[in-house]
Amino acid sequence: PCWRVEQFVVAQECTRCSGFEMKTIPACGSTGFIEKINCASSHRDEYKSCRSAALEAQRFWRFVGSALGVAAAAAAIVVLRQRVLDRRALEKVRKQIESI
Repeated sequence: PCWRVEQFVVAQECTRCSGFEMKTIPACGSTGFIEKINCASSHRDEYKSCRSAALEAQRFWRFVGSALGVAAAAAAIVVLRQRVLDRRALEKVRKQIESI
């Protein structure tokens, strides 16, 4: 591809590939997004695979949300377990005091 060996200008920003483009343009296969570029020296129009910033941001926030959800669930389990252990310890102390 010319964009690997020479300067290029982005003619069309990164967009999602249509179903037809997925089948006909090999660059769509890896990410599902392409940008149209124009190579400066050879004046050729080619397609280059790219990543969508909006999609990456959405994936990032989805990951952050799921990580926070897991952290909240783990914290709740720790609090509940600590309450159970505290109850058991108090019950054990109460039984020892009653036996005296």
